[in-house]
Amino acid sequence: MKKSIVVLLMAVMVVGVSACSNSEEAATTQQKPDPFVLVEGGTFMNAKSWFYGKNIKIPSFYIGRYEVSQREWIEVMGGNPSQLKSNSLPVEMVSWYDAVAYCNKRSELEGYEPYYTIDSAAKDPDNTSEHDDLKWIVTINEGADGYRLPTAAEWEYAAGGGQASKGYLYSGSNKADEVAWNWMNAGDKRLSGNWNWPAIESNHNRTKAIGTKKANELGLYDMSGNVREWCWDWYVDAEGNSGSYRVVKGGGWIGDVSNNEISFQGKFEANGFGPDQGFRVVRGE
Repeated sequence: MKKSIVVLLMAVMVVGVSACSNSEEAATTQQKPDPFVLVEGGTFMNAKSWFYGKNIKIPSFYIGRYEVSQREWIEVMGGNPSQLKSNSLPVEMVSWYDAVAYCNKRSELEGYEPYYTIDSAAKDPDNTSEHDDLKWIVTINEGADGYRLPTAAEWEYAAGGGQASKGYLYSGSNKADEVAWNWMNAGDKRLSGNWNWPAIESNHNRTKAIGTKKANELGLYDMSGNVREWCWDWYVDAEGNSGSYRVVKGGGWIGDVSNNEISFQGKFEANGFGPDQGFRVVRGE
């Protein structure tokens, strides 16, 4: 009889432990949503977008739910260039060249065909920058399924909510504070007035952990604010000139609130980097 009771108690304990383990696993799964979001293709629905009404149709694609974190960067590249270090923060201090190199290396590690061919020994004749000392030639491998940078149109389409758009000015809201880290709210206290670097510095402004603001209609975080995000495209000025800068989108913790608007067209030289400069990756459907 005693032996039967002991066996029964052990069985109950095993079931209990198993149930607890399953419960913990389920909770962990709930806390870690799919790191990529499928963006259903179509025309621009958000009238606040710079591309709205231009008869542009975006094919479906996957985009990172979050900006590339320092943990993800370290796992792929081995080091951490960021000025403000923490695994939960977005990687920063990365150039456009660093970003495309990351895309290729991550593709290789995960068994995808690299999306880019990178010739770091040659100089890109289309790069007219006076300050870019690298000027790598980076070309696209058509049909490759690897990671890549979004085009400016893809980025803006996703930031604006895609086919689920509610027409927000920022990515996920008409109120910047709900979705965007910027120079006014990324420090010890909220700042006001005109953009002021001494005030930003003394307020200890910095990047914030990814995904801590409200997501947009597609479940994407930090597409307004935190760090500016590299895009594939050359920046084209009002006269139609290009070749000096690559497009950056979304604004960052240093930037003005206007930079957080989904339509804002930022620019940065491809070899440039800073503590508010990061990126997120995409893949084809």
